[in-house]
Amino acid sequence: MTSYSDPSRPAGADPAALADTPDEALRHSLGVARRRFLSTCTAVAAGAVAAPVLGAAPALAHGRDHGHGHGHGHGHGRGQVLVPPHKRGIILYTVRDATARDPLASDLPSGFREVFKQLARHGYRQVEFAGYNQHANAPGGASLESVQGARLLRSWLDEYGLRAQGNHGFIPSSWPLTAEDKDTFKKHLEIANILGMDHMGTGGDPTGSSYRADWDVAADKWNALGEIARREGIKLYTHNHDSAYGFLLDRGPLDDQGRPTRSSGIRKLEYFLKVTDPRLVWLEMDIFWAHVAQYKFHTYTAPDGSTRRNVFDPAGLVTRYNKRYPLFHAKDGVVDTTNGMGWDMVPFGTGDIDYTTFFSRVGLSNYRNPMVEDDNSPSATDPAQSLREAKISYDNMAALRRRRR
Repeated sequence: MTSYSDPSRPAGADPAALADTPDEALRHSLGVARRRFLSTCTAVAAGAVAAPVLGAAPALAHGRDHGHGHGHGHGHGRGQVLVPPHKRGIILYTVRDATARDPLASDLPSGFREVFKQLARHGYRQVEFAGYNQHANAPGGASLESVQGARLLRSWLDEYGLRAQGNHGFIPSSWPLTAEDKDTFKKHLEIANILGMDHMGTGGDPTGSSYRADWDVAADKWNALGEIARREGIKLYTHNHDSAYGFLLDRGPLDDQGRPTRSSGIRKLEYFLKVTDPRLVWLEMDIFWAHVAQYKFHTYTAPDGSTRRNVFDPAGLVTRYNKRYPLFHAKDGVVDTTNGMGWDMVPFGTGDIDYTTFFSRVGLSNYRNPMVEDDNSPSATDPAQSLREAKISYDNMAALRRRRR
């Protein structure tokens, strides 16, 4: 398996050695205030569980009866804009109830065209698709997953000054690729080009396995798909939840099926980045789930059987692989150490994730494409909630400013 170089890491650096960074250096690298870092570590020791390093005290956790942001870590006010207006986007999964709504049964925005209009009024300039289906009574009908449907979607995007920047869509399940899967994949690339996308991807991990051999197979597949996409002028990306940031099992004694049971200290997605071609495979970090991974996956069993500590630094991974991260899901959370994840989702800018520090550290604001996402915005009892919260999230993203030194 070819390993592609990481120019920012010293040659021969051992992940296990890097994991033993002193706490003060770790605190500085994460951009966390000393008092906050120390209080978090105290909570970890007292509860024998990892508290989110970039989160606030658990007492700040709250529900969805939020305002427009409580100012924690969000740098509102004067200063350099962190997310330029033309880069402020939203994945349509956040407002999926609105695109699926029957326009004959509601006066609220319904279907793609009306939702595009409302999002443009909010201020958004980019959207990421999560498929091309809407309510059957909306203009264009239920499915716009076709060349004709893509042309209709593109006309509405242009009408309201929006740009499509990606889609969580079809990634072939077969490997080696079947002829049918390859043709379907090419059809989705054609749709992406009609919509004017630079990127096309998926909401799933390359593999759910913890073993290096399976990630090697996934890398071969994604390199091949990425080459097909590149020929069509599209960057292929994978979007990842917390599991992909767990530690790869690649060392130590074998189990009864001949699989390794211990780790060298490299995370699964970091290994994937090393063995995929940077010209062919790209990533979209879901910043919320990356923080969940920071909470969950902070120790591993080394080859010698010892327990090693390695706190995940989401912004550090992005800066290390730089332009391989053209997209983000900008999803906020409040600290909750009772739910097994460390965080509860809330609209962007109303939570505890320090987005001012994150966006300041990763830089390249005219290259990155942050897409607001909130899985919980659609409500069975409040049909207007998702679009209302999309406005709250937009305003909070627009208000982000670099802190003055």
